[in-house]
Amino acid sequence: MEKFNKVAKITLLFWIMKILATTLGETMGDLFSMTLDYGYPISLTFTMSFFLIVLLIQLKVRKFHPVPFWLVIIATTTVGTEISDFIDRTLKLGYIEGSILLFSALMITLFIWYHQEKKLTVYPIYTRKEEIFFWVAVLFSNSLGTAFGDFLTDNLGLSFLNGAFVTAGIIALVVILHYSTRINTILLFWIAFIFTRPFGATFGDLLTKTTDKGGLDLGTIPATLVTAGLLLLLIYYSSHKHNKQNREEII
Repeated sequence: MEKFNKVAKITLLFWIMKILATTLGETMGDLFSMTLDYGYPISLTFTMSFFLIVLLIQLKVRKFHPVPFWLVIIATTTVGTEISDFIDRTLKLGYIEGSILLFSALMITLFIWYHQEKKLTVYPIYTRKEEIFFWVAVLFSNSLGTAFGDFLTDNLGLSFLNGAFVTAGIIALVVILHYSTRINTILLFWIAFIFTRPFGATFGDLLTKTTDKGGLDLGTIPATLVTAGLLLLLIYYSSHKHNKQNREEII
């Protein structure tokens, strides 16, 4: 039986779309919980339901397709925002304790994944079990990235712009290590995956927060619509490119 890959190839386009997805997740999460005033428990219920629906669709498709894949990424970033805020503001654990909790959950997921599969390959992924491990790790990574980003701004008092510079610096260091050392590429992938979350999140906060808090005060609705529009264009481009490659392979 022929095996089909289920996830996106890790390219520059992947990371650009990941950052946009995290920005969208931050602004959309704030839209539900703050602007629409649904509160964190209700917002988390809504976003978790959306996540489970698009995840089931992604698991059902036989091979990689950009639309369901990126819908799940967007869903995990939105749920990640709600999970981080729920831990901090509803459970009152704080961002430090929340980050430790989420980091532990991610490490346990990766440990079980490696113990079960004897590898942590993030591309290509062929089996259902590997894909489930991948999405659980993605969810915890995005939640952890959100908590860390909020820690930079709320606990350390960095402005949203400075927080973005810090996380961008970490991402740049990961890129340098990737091309100049023999450090395990899977380890570097998950570090980059985690820190693209606070980078996108702090950029989302920069767009939506009021000027007295260091933001541009564009509002969650306009910021969400603009970010969603940009990401949809890239999803369309990615889908068109993917379909073209498939046709060329058939020919």
